Amino acid sequence: MKIAIGGFDGVHIAHQELIKKADKIIIIEKGSSLTPGFDRLEYIKKPFDFLILEKIKHQTPEEFIKYLKKLNATKIIIGEDFRFGKNRSGGIEELKKYFYVEVIKEIKINGIGVHAKTIRNFIKEGKIKTANKFLGKNYKIKGIQIKGQGLGSKELVSTINIELFKPYTIPKSGVYITKTNGFKSLTFIGIRSTDNNFSIETHILENFRVNKFIQIEFFDFLRENKKFDSLRELKKQINMDIKIVKNFIFQNT
Repeated sequence: MKIAIGGFDGVHIAHQELIKKADKIIIIEKGSSLTPGFDRLEYIKKPFDFLILEKIKHQTPEEFIKYLKKLNATKIIIGEDFRFGKNRSGGIEELKKYFYVEVIKEIKINGIGVHAKTIRNFIKEGKIKTANKFLGKNYKIKGIQIKGQGLGSKELVSTINIELFKPYTIPKSGVYITKTNGFKSLTFIGIRSTDNNFSIETHILENFRVNKFIQIEFFDFLRENKKFDSLRELKKQINMDIKIVKNFIFQNT
């Protein structure tokens, strides 16, 4: 049994190198925010064990190795920085005493190592296209529709307000080119000028069926948020944004 072990937050292109070589995946949840919890299973289509770090971090390296033996592991596939056991006291050499170990070397794009932390930073900086390149797919957040101010449908354009399911990495405040539940959309993230509350709102450009479950897929950063002197000016800007989204070439969909 070939087993890949890791956090797999984001299931990015480096993680995919581990996954494709394995028969089974051991996911260690450390508090992920790119693909928290079972979000990873959208991209991992192999048998898996899901371990919570808080519940296993006090295990000795010997106890973790005993667990791997029970899985009939013959080969362990890991990244260069993999550590395990209490105080991260176990490492690659420890594993090699019991299993054949394949270490996947760091993968780089333009000289930058592909790591979940790096991708999170790109997202926080609004560098969505770069983050997507490192992920090997488009970044997504998921939540449920909640009641908004009602101002958009009356004065501007109708929007769906979202409350996130999980502690996703939230992109930098701004306006983004997105797809919401598979439909072209324009998404606002930040402090609303109308009530000074933080919100995530999406305006869908196509006909769609209302669904309580909302998934927003990010394609590109469009512009910074800015304060407008009137609703008329804001509506003019939104209409310009909508034109850009309509003309945007959506790929990987």
